[in-house]
Amino acid sequence: MNEIFHLINEMSPYLLLGFLIAGLMHAFIPGKYYTRYLAKPNFRSVLNAALFGVPLPLCSCGVIPTAMSLRKEGASKGAVASFLIATPQTGVDSIIATYSLMGLPFAIIRPIVAFITALFGGSLVNRVTKKESQRVNESTSQQVEAHDHCHEGEEKAESCCCHHHEEGEEHCHHAETKEGMTFWQKIVVALRYAFVDMVEDIGKWLVVGLVIAALITVLVPDSFFAVFKDNTWLSMLLVLVISIPMYICATGSIPIAVALMLKGLTPGSALVLLMAGPAANMASILVIHHRLGVKTLVAYLVSIIGGAVASGFVIDYLLPRHWFTDALVQIEHCTEAGTWFTWACTALLVVLLINAFVQKRHNHSHCHCH
Repeated sequence: MNEIFHLINEMSPYLLLGFLIAGLMHAFIPGKYYTRYLAKPNFRSVLNAALFGVPLPLCSCGVIPTAMSLRKEGASKGAVASFLIATPQTGVDSIIATYSLMGLPFAIIRPIVAFITALFGGSLVNRVTKKESQRVNESTSQQVEAHDHCHEGEEKAESCCCHHHEEGEEHCHHAETKEGMTFWQKIVVALRYAFVDMVEDIGKWLVVGLVIAALITVLVPDSFFAVFKDNTWLSMLLVLVISIPMYICATGSIPIAVALMLKGLTPGSALVLLMAGPAANMASILVIHHRLGVKTLVAYLVSIIGGAVASGFVIDYLLPRHWFTDALVQIEHCTEAGTWFTWACTALLVVLLINAFVQKRHNHSHCHCH
């Protein structure tokens, strides 16, 4: 269990930094930039959605209602699919946390794979839904123009207090106008979003990931993945079967991947877990099937699975293994108790998580009252 405590201590400063950057993005980047350039069913809208999605700090649960709201506001199916693929796989918080535990190569490759997969997936969706897109293209453009007119000079910062994942809708949210705010008012908004809303959004799944990592460390034999040492296909298939239905966020998947690699999982198979786990789960599958159709769902899953497996093979067979294992050696043999700074960050993170769980229970109770 020492590895798990070391994971938490190593992650906490980087998680707090990631949350802060996410809050600053939320407060200072106007929300209209995430909606107005996604309407046309072409490659540019897919590219814009991927560029918006990769750094955006939304987890698996938060991305579903956000993507569906983009669709309602006129985003094309290809752009929505690109956003759904890129966003939950990465985010500034998870990129920084990946670097803290798995090293720089993983932290660089993870967002690159997410970006390329999102481009491929969004383009594939546009292709398979081309006829439908042509029929709605004119009406979609009118909707975007109407949206820009209605919201001219106004930005919305939303803090969702309860989600209905199956329908992909946000209910009971609080909106505050960022237009006209002073610099320090935006700083307050950034801090609240970073250390209250963001922690509430991914806190549960981060804890789930740590618990699963602890169980893997205790229960899975050290030689478990030795069976798959010479068969990367079987190893990746096992990871896909485990990760696709799993409901876990990009940050919460990191300790699970680390724990499995310590048990012998290859770096490429670990990347499959990091990419497929957050992007493909039963909630997103049901929502995409219901809202975007079967063709979009098939293209979405093919893109995620194909991109994850292809990148996994590149890591295992084309890149030096030590790039991806050096950080794990340090974790496995670490006996340090941690500095006062890491322990302070860990204590602060625990306080924020407790506050997030309390706030979430209060918000859900408030929502049910309406």
